Amino acid sequence: MKFLKLLLVLFVIQVQAQQGGMWIPSLLKGTNEKEMKALGMKISADDIYSVNNSSLKDAVPHFDGGCTAEMISPKGLLLTNHHCGYDNIQSHSTVENDYLTNGFWAYKMEDELPNKDLTVTFIIKIEDVTTKIFEGVLNLPSESDKQKKIQQNIVALNKSYSREAWQETMIRAFYDGNQYLLFVTETFKDVRLVGAPPSSIGKFGSDTDNWVWPRHTGDFSLFRIYADKNNRPAEYSKDNVPYTPKHFFPISAKGIQENDFTMVMGYPGRTQEYLPSFAVEQIVNDLNPAKIEIRDAALKVQDGFMRKDNAIKIQYASKYASVANYWKKWIGETKGLKKSNAVAFKQDFEKKFQERVNKSGKQAEYGTILADFEKNYKDIREYAIARDYFTEVVLRNSEILSFGYRLYQLEQVYNTRGEQAFNDKKNNLISGFEGLYKDYSAQVDEKVFEQLINLYATKSPKQFLPESLNNINASALTTSVFGSSKLTSFNGLKELLNGDAKSVLEKLNQDKGYQLVKSIADSYQKNVAPKFDEINLKNIALQRTYMKGIMEFFPNDRIFPDANSTLRVTYGKVKGYKPSDAVIYEPVSYLDGVIEKYIPGDYEFDVPKKLI
Repeated sequence: MKFLKLLLVLFVIQVQAQQGGMWIPSLLKGTNEKEMKALGMKISADDIYSVNNSSLKDAVPHFDGGCTAEMISPKGLLLTNHHCGYDNIQSHSTVENDYLTNGFWAYKMEDELPNKDLTVTFIIKIEDVTTKIFEGVLNLPSESDKQKKIQQNIVALNKSYSREAWQETMIRAFYDGNQYLLFVTETFKDVRLVGAPPSSIGKFGSDTDNWVWPRHTGDFSLFRIYADKNNRPAEYSKDNVPYTPKHFFPISAKGIQENDFTMVMGYPGRTQEYLPSFAVEQIVNDLNPAKIEIRDAALKVQDGFMRKDNAIKIQYASKYASVANYWKKWIGETKGLKKSNAVAFKQDFEKKFQERVNKSGKQAEYGTILADFEKNYKDIREYAIARDYFTEVVLRNSEILSFGYRLYQLEQVYNTRGEQAFNDKKNNLISGFEGLYKDYSAQVDEKVFEQLINLYATKSPKQFLPESLNNINASALTTSVFGSSKLTSFNGLKELLNGDAKSVLEKLNQDKGYQLVKSIADSYQKNVAPKFDEINLKNIALQRTYMKGIMEFFPNDRIFPDANSTLRVTYGKVKGYKPSDAVIYEPVSYLDGVIEKYIPGDYEFDVPKKLI
């Protein structure tokens, strides 16, 4: 799972639904703190979040922009998930030194491996800036004007806010844009790999066990943060020294018992807890099935090659894991939403919402929200489906198309900003492409492309397709593109990008791979994106008002803000749960379960001999 749930004891647990939540650590005082202490918490809210004193927040940084980490020593050592460090482990792996398969351990600091572009970010301070962000906003006539003014206020406040030279600020929306918080952060850029177990431990169970319980994976990896001599962020240098954190966690091997208090801190990526029933219905019936089918096709092709060729396995390991992660999540999400009758539950809540609106006399503000939602989600349906096909096929899962789209954006830069901007972007692209092609196999991508271009041409709404995809023979198109396009190799790409803007664009527009991408992208930008954005902007405004109404009319409900990759706290008691009839899950799994799942030589369930 993409973000690490920090367990203060290293076991996977379940928390009671009536507890839980995703609470902002700076706002725990009051109801949350009382609940936590009643459940058995021994520390205070100030021990969790404090600006003036060290606290738990200082030991829970954001790892690589998408995961959680925990500081576990006074010398910068941090713990994160194996899957969170996977991309960096893969980048150091070769057929000769296969750290993915065999693991890696640095027995002294000199052996630790630096990682380009890997960052770790600490939260220094959280401040409510809602009033400042809404200055000059509320009386503007249109939602687009409001969003533009909000963005202007965010940029201005980020620029003017007082902070140290080595610190940064970021501003995030909460409660669907009803609240804005500013985060002062420190980001460290010298982060080195210290250790990782073999994938047969760190990735045990792989896709089969992902997102489900019981888990038996040793899902961890170790890194160390380095700083300058003043303990401040610095670019990689041999002169840097291990970072001294303000706080770090002691490791306990005492284990846990059922009904123990437990607390989780981390950076959950994104949730949509308060969507209306019309949106959930669309996710379940239209959007998730399309995305699952696309990723399923891509994963099957990649998996087939990876099982046969170790070099390809190393090249595609991180990409495959990333794609498979949300593929499995969407499968489980869809199943769970259906099983829990989520749409019916939402509809029942919406009836109560409408009743309370009518009784309140605030029909002018809230009275038509649900009817407007229903119309908008009906109107956006085809555009949303087309958008997901474009995103999943062109931008995400067909590499040759995603490469081509970057070049399409380069052409747009020339058309809108001129040759100097074109040259700057071209040079940056060449540098970035070098890393992408290092882990690229045209042999694999050709088979993926054939599957996905067929899905795009036959399943995406036909009224938005370009002429180039009408009544195609996917096999013939694949042979034509991969037989001639220079996008299938880094050397070929450099040939295309060699020269001034005019000659580069002339070569690009003669390349069959680029021609196809351009036709798809032009059609999407003309026929899908504008209308989707128009309706989606209406839904953004409605969702903000709907969220405001929920908080107003249901003041006694436990209403926490959706996840948005900012630091959160949840809490409860250690419990098992009952997933289905006659099945009970215990809250802790053991090594015995690994041996029970063990399949010698299996791709997902093999284990090292030392463990048996």
